[in-house]
Amino acid sequence: MTSVTTTPSPETISDGGTVPVVDVFVDPLCPFAWITSRWALEVAAQRELRLTFRLMSLYLLNEGRDLPADYRAKIDGSRGIGRVAAAVQADHGPDAFSAFYTAVGTRIHPQGRTDLDAVAAEGLAEAHLPASLADAATSDAYDDALAASHRAGMAPVGEDVGTPTLHVDGVAFFGPVLTRVPRGEDALRVFDGARALASFPEFFELKRSRTSDPTFS
Repeated sequence: MTSVTTTPSPETISDGGTVPVVDVFVDPLCPFAWITSRWALEVAAQRELRLTFRLMSLYLLNEGRDLPADYRAKIDGSRGIGRVAAAVQADHGPDAFSAFYTAVGTRIHPQGRTDLDAVAAEGLAEAHLPASLADAATSDAYDDALAASHRAGMAPVGEDVGTPTLHVDGVAFFGPVLTRVPRGEDALRVFDGARALASFPEFFELKRSRTSDPTFS
């Protein structure tokens, strides 16, 4: 976990505390971003948050990197759905992006769907968005918007990390990387721990080897 302090903007609430401002930067293809995003929703269901999902790009993050051939093919194959996601975010805003991300993420991760063009089209329909946005998959019209969103998420934390990336009260960090969605009190404990670590300017990393694969149930 790497953290960099920026300017926070939490809202003050009636008891004198603040509403945490949480931006979760995700790529539709990443299973760990999916789990982290569902954890953030679990927290938001129990505690007031200003929660926003925003788009980053594994394609851009790994551009020019030497990757295993199978992973390179997977990343390259995700460029189209990333462009569609950028079009949704740019033209219809964060709420529409959140709805689209949930629709496509459910198909990609719990359902194991691999036809990303079909997933994108179905995601647009489920989120009540124009079907014509699917045309962005084969266009560079939204590449600048995608790159800008990616930079906004990654610049404060560095390009040597990946997804998920969280910005909490103006502090950006990689993670938490989870292999299942914490529920109930577990979700809140994980959030409070991550927020506490992020609030200390000299904290930069906490890591261990992963011993289990993502579980989406």
